[in-house]
Amino acid sequence: MQNACRKCRREGVKLFLKGEKCFSPKCPITKRPYAPGQHGPTAFSKLSEYGKQLREKQKVRKIYNLTETQLKNYYLKANKKTGDTSENLVKFLELRLDSIIYRLGLTSSRSAARQMISHNFFQLNDRNVNIPSIVVSKSDEIQIKDKKKIMAERRQKIPSWLVFDPKSKKITVKTLPTKDELELPYDVNLVIEYYSR
Repeated sequence: MQNACRKCRREGVKLFLKGEKCFSPKCPITKRPYAPGQHGPTAFSKLSEYGKQLREKQKVRKIYNLTETQLKNYYLKANKKTGDTSENLVKFLELRLDSIIYRLGLTSSRSAARQMISHNFFQLNDRNVNIPSIVVSKSDEIQIKDKKKIMAERRQKIPSWLVFDPKSKKITVKTLPTKDELELPYDVNLVIEYYSR
């Protein structure tokens, strides 16, 4: 499996896959801001339109740790829904349970969030849940079961579309997110263009 830091270097941006390491001076993309490979710091070749679309699609896959089939299925669902397809796709990605746990700063990476969810650290609407990819809806409530084991790192500020009660450790989906209020490290429109070819 490709090393997480190599994935960031391949895309040329921090994808925040390694948690705390991404915020430290030890982050490899800070020390070696060029693509991995035996030839060292060679210049990136100029990409075609298709190449740009492919790179953005790969970036999304790496950020959310999705298979090609999963991402394509999200696109197909987003395309079938009424409204802007790019907006719908972002909602599907950001409303995944692992994305919500990460966005709240309860974990330092999405992979850590996935691990916690798979180990039954959370409930969704008072029911046990261990599927990181489950997509939540507006007004859903996520409850932290073992409050002592989860430390809020608070690197991210709480998104406006989520409500987090630190006393009860309950998370409520107040509204649905929009792509404009999220600082996305990828161009979702290029991903839509890739799949709509």
